[in-house]
Amino acid sequence: QVQLAESGGGLAQAGGSLRLSCATSGRSTSSYAMGWFRQAPGQEYEFVAAISWESDTYYGDSVKGRFTITRDNAKNTVYLQMTNLKPEDTAVYYCAADSSPVPWYYKRQDYDYWGQGTQVTVSS
Repeated sequence: QVQLAESGGGLAQAGGSLRLSCATSGRSTSSYAMGWFRQAPGQEYEFVAAISWESDTYYGDSVKGRFTITRDNAKNTVYLQMTNLKPEDTAVYYCAADSSPVPWYYKRQDYDYWGQGTQVTVSS
């Protein structure tokens, strides 16, 4: 089994930055794809970013150019650096792990393990 724990959420002003962390434990996730999704109140889950085990990166259109996903396998941690934050980035952010040898990075249902989420609130 894999456990995921997000941290780093909080309150930021528009134009500001936050860095989310996702610490993994249990089985090694170094060969897994890792992703970030978010859910705003009353909205569906939205794909934010993903990173392959080889560190290829993928981004949702709404965050491209502003967010950066990285991973440090030695620390069993995935990061989401968020810059130029906008009020519409307000959501609960979830970290997820996909053990599939051919992951569908954008597809929420493809991910096997999920964290509890961390709240990000961006004020205007």
